Amino acid sequence: MRLHILGICGTFMGGVAALARELALTVEGSDANVYPPMSTQLEALGIRLMDGYKAEYLQPAPDLVVVGNAMTRGNPAVEYMLDAQLRYISGPQWLGETLLPGREVLAVAGTHGKTTTTSLLAHLLESAGLAPGFLIGGVPGNFGVSARLGAGKPFVIEADEYDTAFFDKRSKFVHYRPRIAILNNLEYDHADIFPDVAAIQRQFHHLVRTVPGNGRLIVNAHDERLAEVLAMGCWTPVESFGIGRGDWQAELVEADGSAFKVTRKGEAIGEVRWSLLGNHSVMNALAALAAAAAAGADPRALLPAFADFESVKRRMELVGDAGGVRVYDDFAHHPTAIATTLAGLRAKVGKARILVALEPRSNSMRLGAHADALAPSLADADAVVFLHRPELPWDAHRVTDALQGRGSAAPSVDALLAALRAQARPGDHVVFMSNGGFEGAPRRFAELLRS
Repeated sequence: MRLHILGICGTFMGGVAALARELALTVEGSDANVYPPMSTQLEALGIRLMDGYKAEYLQPAPDLVVVGNAMTRGNPAVEYMLDAQLRYISGPQWLGETLLPGREVLAVAGTHGKTTTTSLLAHLLESAGLAPGFLIGGVPGNFGVSARLGAGKPFVIEADEYDTAFFDKRSKFVHYRPRIAILNNLEYDHADIFPDVAAIQRQFHHLVRTVPGNGRLIVNAHDERLAEVLAMGCWTPVESFGIGRGDWQAELVEADGSAFKVTRKGEAIGEVRWSLLGNHSVMNALAALAAAAAAGADPRALLPAFADFESVKRRMELVGDAGGVRVYDDFAHHPTAIATTLAGLRAKVGKARILVALEPRSNSMRLGAHADALAPSLADADAVVFLHRPELPWDAHRVTDALQGRGSAAPSVDALLAALRAQARPGDHVVFMSNGGFEGAPRRFAELLRS
């Protein structure tokens, strides 16, 4: 069977391609952004890649076209696919119909922390000898690949609430039919497709409806919006988690979250010591531990595996240490994630200066949906340089003015790097925050410091 994947170089669709190749299918694909590292990873798997979206790429007709959610009407390949009446399907539906039946699916949903929690859950199940398959929206350090079939029954999947395809506006996660689902948190995001938080809650409830009565829901005990989702109807046993709250509880041993004690319904499980920082990381750890236990792993035996966990690339990834300045690359897309990440770093570094370079890259950020919340989320930063490209449709001074002398705007990445270089001094921690490529700014800055 020959599959052609439209939008193959996205992290999710690239994972779909890798899984299809493991199933011994013939896989090819096209994308407007065919470049390393995803292009080299796919080519190493024997997957033919085509640059752009030309109709001739679908001639002769593949057996099935798998359509990424970045594809829209008007795209030449999409228009040809429809006119020629080719068989087509979305990536999530292909997974749900082809790969997930018969597996024990563990889905990780939430506005924040999905990639890290999914990676951690896969790592815990691997350490328990369960050989899970997985599909993750990033590259987990312990595995080095974003997707694999796995030899065991569990399959761990990052369950995104973004819509499925141009022809299927339901959230991706409704296709996965998990037995165990983590509901990590729920906030307003994706302003390009959701009018309000209630619309997102309805999609989360669609997910809750698919989890069987003999499964498990692992739910953030601090999140009132998730409680409202469950109040719409719940037919599955729920285990909650939180810091000092819920069935699974953490008690911080270190204020930065690098060490904490775990209890389950009042019974001591043990202590975790690891390299990650922040209360949000502790919450991710509790969720993953509870889900792994629901899948049959011994939670006490899993605790040493936390010390071996290598976080996902671009999650507070240290990319340089030059001239006494430490440079981090962080995948930030929402004010809450920005605030919790910086709070964790502040608890770690004490009074050392934290400088932030921020690119408003997600659709919600570019639309200004989070503009008023950005300045408060940067409370732990000593200085902020905001990338205000000319095409940004709102005024960055809404953020920089609210920072009361701690913020400035730069019209380009080059100008941003120059501004940071002028401010940075030994002992500083410089954090680049964006869910896009940021034109390679973090590593460029580290090189600038070295030179």
